[in-house]
Amino acid sequence: MTTGLRPLQARDPGEAHRAATQLELFFDLVIVVAIASVTETLHHGISEGHGPEMLVNFIAMFVAIWWVWMNFTWFASAFDNGDALFVLLVMVLMSGAAVFAGGVSSITESMNFSFALLGWIIMRAGMVALWLRAAWSNPGYRRTSLRYAAGVAFAQALWTIFYFLVPPSHAAFYAVFAGIFVVELLVPVFAERARVTPWHRHHMIERYGLLNIIVLGEIVVSIALMFGKLYEGHFDASLVAVAVSGLVIVFALWWLYFLESEQHLETSDLGRAITWGYGHVIVFGAGALVAAGLGAEMDVVTHHSEIDATAASRWASLPVALYLFGLWFIRDRFRDGLLRQHVLLAVAVVIVVMALLALPVWMTAMVLVATAIARTIGTGRAAAAAGMAS
Repeated sequence: MTTGLRPLQARDPGEAHRAATQLELFFDLVIVVAIASVTETLHHGISEGHGPEMLVNFIAMFVAIWWVWMNFTWFASAFDNGDALFVLLVMVLMSGAAVFAGGVSSITESMNFSFALLGWIIMRAGMVALWLRAAWSNPGYRRTSLRYAAGVAFAQALWTIFYFLVPPSHAAFYAVFAGIFVVELLVPVFAERARVTPWHRHHMIERYGLLNIIVLGEIVVSIALMFGKLYEGHFDASLVAVAVSGLVIVFALWWLYFLESEQHLETSDLGRAITWGYGHVIVFGAGALVAAGLGAEMDVVTHHSEIDATAASRWASLPVALYLFGLWFIRDRFRDGLLRQHVLLAVAVVIVVMALLALPVWMTAMVLVATAIARTIGTGRAAAAAGMAS
């Protein structure tokens, strides 16, 4: 951080050795709290037999949390100058995010936003201020920045009106909620058409990878809780099997995501960039769902659940299939070679069938191991072919 003030000028998208800043990592801590809260709430909802109803609320809240992270991350990649005013405005964002995160559990259960709306307003005020500052400092990006500022403010106005006029019990609540979120998603599409902001490709790949590690960390938390039960005297071979299966699953998911350092993200193609950026929410959400599902498996084994082992296994396995589908959607379908392009989608279908047949989660873990091996072979062949061609 620099103590003085200087124009919030656009950064060089070709800057060498660009990495996440300490402030970005600090911001991520607030996101960790929110993701942990919404995941734990779904976990308990599943175990109490309210999983399907709670899932809708989970999706709504997880997407909202992801969107908070998205707004800041893409802006920082393009305009972060690290001066004192930038840091202070980001701290405003973090303050609002902390207020919002404090209400995530309650909101997920009831969809009653109450004072958490204040946190959302604080965040958006900070975001609008950052975009206005970017507009002031960058004549070449002024139109884009003003579009962002106006779009964010307009979307926040819609959320505020929504809160006061449409109670959670209203039949149109979820439809209106989804409609406003469509507006949110369209703001970057509208703004970037004026001029694409100078985000840094490798920086964004790193930032998305870091958020994926945060989500995978939620799975590790669920696994650690299982081992904790063993220390409490609840030794059970079934619990050990689920915990070990969970470890295999989280290691395989990490392997499959980070197998290739070059993600399909191109600065020259706005449509592809938006697909990559938005499509990641499938991967992130699926990872959190795996954590909740494994938590539900633990509750079944330790006899603290209203659902049976079959239902719990499906809650743990189906999100794995969704995670693989997400990776295929944002990356693999653009690759060359049969194994690189299609294996994740094919395995996702296999895991869905396995879940419907009520096969145990350890079988899902074994399928993931085979998938990681096959996908690695496909990547190795592609690298060898590229080497021979050069």
